[in-house]
Amino acid sequence: MHSSLTRIAAVLIASTMLAGVANAETIRWARSSDALTLDPHSQNQGNTHTLAHHIYETLVGRDNDGNLTPRLATEWALKDGDDTVWVFKLREGVKFHDGADFTAEDVVYSMTRAKSEFSNMRQLHAEVESVTAVDDYTVEFKMVGPSLIYPNNLTNTFIMDKTWSEANDLDVVQDFASGASNYSVLNTNGTGPYTLVSREPDVRTVLAYNEGWWGEQPEVTDIEYIVIADAGTRVSALLSGEIDIVQDVPPQDIERLSNTEGFKVETGPENRFIYFGYKFGDEPLKSSNITDSNPFNNPLVREAMELVLDRDAIQQVVMRGQSIPTGIPNPPFVNGWTEELDAYPAPDVERARELMAEAGYADGFTVTLDTPNNRYVNDEAISTAYVGMLGQIGIQVTLASRPVAEHSPLILASDTDFYLLGWGVPTFDSAYVFNDLIHTKETGEDAELGGYNVGMYSNPELDEMIVSLGVESDETVRNQTIADIWEVVKADRVLLPVHNQVLAYAMRDGVTLPVQPENQPNMTTVTFE
Repeated sequence: MHSSLTRIAAVLIASTMLAGVANAETIRWARSSDALTLDPHSQNQGNTHTLAHHIYETLVGRDNDGNLTPRLATEWALKDGDDTVWVFKLREGVKFHDGADFTAEDVVYSMTRAKSEFSNMRQLHAEVESVTAVDDYTVEFKMVGPSLIYPNNLTNTFIMDKTWSEANDLDVVQDFASGASNYSVLNTNGTGPYTLVSREPDVRTVLAYNEGWWGEQPEVTDIEYIVIADAGTRVSALLSGEIDIVQDVPPQDIERLSNTEGFKVETGPENRFIYFGYKFGDEPLKSSNITDSNPFNNPLVREAMELVLDRDAIQQVVMRGQSIPTGIPNPPFVNGWTEELDAYPAPDVERARELMAEAGYADGFTVTLDTPNNRYVNDEAISTAYVGMLGQIGIQVTLASRPVAEHSPLILASDTDFYLLGWGVPTFDSAYVFNDLIHTKETGEDAELGGYNVGMYSNPELDEMIVSLGVESDETVRNQTIADIWEVVKADRVLLPVHNQVLAYAMRDGVTLPVQPENQPNMTTVTFE
């Protein structure tokens, strides 16, 4: 701990020294946790994508209103006469940071890599049968069937330079879960607006404007991305002038910062839900005193757990009003959300106790709850509050709190009985939730679906329905299938949603950074007064 604090102090001292020479083109940007890696296909994780979007680029992007926008592709459409082929026209004249030309071969290489064994992005491309370079600036994606929304799946799949990647032995994606590394973990070569100057994981990353970028030059030319895990230290750094923007503002500090002269706070809803998950299956839990069964596998126990989850109390006390309680693990931004699904029951401790007794656990049981403590807004506090609520029905919980860099491997390996996680939906479609969190977890070299199905829930009938969404050409039929899946998911309480996050970015006066629904702000959108 002392070593970490010393390193943070050194970063702040360095930033303070730079403050004297910083001008309106330099931004010092702080948040609570770092990107997990710079390998652009290794981790499907928000912080990781946020940093990567400054260095690498995708074929399509998304604006703050949720609309798809051209990026490395200028246009895309289904091929005339064949609704199983998407044709992308690429932007000409784009160069990688090392000066190499961007062409269709780089797209083919990157998509092949993104679909490979250790890629955490492969589930997004499960319906892709092949990718072909028609010419230097035209790429065809052959799908296994009609795939109406496929371009929505491309907003976080980054394009790498084929030649550079092969020269640095990067055909194999970093196997993050095993602790493996490769050249791209600390080195980059993208087409994006900024180049990597230096990187010290979990401390600071420095970026500089890419003079050869194809886009309009942003007002920000230099970025210092500083990781400050402690909320109080982040806010103090902003107030002292050592930081220009704080991305993760604790709810308890929003009013104070809003009323402090020289500072402002931008807020808005995030396309992300926070939820608890638990292990399914007959095998006993490794952290429980119940050794002959798995209590979570009993639907009565799961119902009891929901009936003591006081979402409104968490909103009011833990989140200081800065959350939107929900009964469905799907934000309102997303196709498939309805007000009916969003409804959640009022707390009923007495009924919950009755259910526990009916299930055979009148005396409760013990279990460990794994939670991150620097990834989501007040994540550890949310878990702490729920621990107290579960105690009312005899579920005695040991809280294991870790930084997200330590929490993520447990999640990817399904090495947890009970956990807190958050999930964004960048495709704005329910299939993204189903593919990753609900579909049976596939294993092996060709595994694509269920990558974040940490609780190992399995329903073969739902699996078939989920897969059908990728190739259904009738929108009405597809939406009905989505509704049918949600009905089962909610009835089974596959996940226990708490709320949708509300974002708050704090900044000094004279700097404006709009809230981005995916919580992936890009410093190219910063303006100065």
